[in-house]
Amino acid sequence: MGTMQNIADLIISKAVLYGPKVLLAIITYIIGSWLIKKIVILLDKGLEKSKTDVSLRGFLRSLISVGLKLLLIISVITMLGVATTSLIAILGAAGLAVGLALQGSLSNFAGGVLILFFKPFEVGDYIKTSSHEGKVEEIQIFVTILRTLDNKRIIIPNSILSNDVLVNVYKNERVRLSHTFGIGYQDNIDEARAAIMRVVEKTKGILKDPPPSVQVSAHGDSAVELLLWTWVKPEDHWSVHFELYEEVKKEFDKSGITIPYPQRDVHLFQEK
Repeated sequence: MGTMQNIADLIISKAVLYGPKVLLAIITYIIGSWLIKKIVILLDKGLEKSKTDVSLRGFLRSLISVGLKLLLIISVITMLGVATTSLIAILGAAGLAVGLALQGSLSNFAGGVLILFFKPFEVGDYIKTSSHEGKVEEIQIFVTILRTLDNKRIIIPNSILSNDVLVNVYKNERVRLSHTFGIGYQDNIDEARAAIMRVVEKTKGILKDPPPSVQVSAHGDSAVELLLWTWVKPEDHWSVHFELYEEVKKEFDKSGITIPYPQRDVHLFQEK
């Protein structure tokens, strides 16, 4: 019983000694987390009012949020009774190990800085990498977030984007569309070209400069292939793309121009 009493007394004494510190640390962490969220929101609004680049806004928001949370954690640990000098020594000793363990994260951070500095793409651009494509939704300190055409969210480490070959599809004010239409060998090329150009002239979104063109691109196995080049603004890309395929088919039907199926001539020889 004496031993149990001693243990109980020890627990009570420690609770009295450390209880207020732990309670104060928990309250500080809760209030601090709430304040950090408010600070980040106010910062983002301030950057928006100052017309700061959208890509840089996301990066700074993420960076400041991580930095403030790190300072909050250090403050909470200090409040629990860990000496600041000891904490700094511990952090310094652990820094090398953490740095080695987080080489990927550090390279992602460096990749984010490079992206913001050289600006190969910005928020709102549509990019293609070797394995993914989508509209840039946000550039954070470690990752870049893409939104695909079918509304999927892709999170790509910045180190990959800064070292990968990528295509910024809509960076320029206009893009070229390429469409190939096959006609039968018995059809008239000039009539087919005229039919395609009639569709082009009535399709909204196709630019006059550079002018559209229709050229014979290949003599296929089953068809003569006509290549149509048109120029559009980035926002008109998909509407024009789909409309051309549909309207050219309708115009070919009106003009009696065939779109042949793949075919093969087979010759049979009878052995005597």
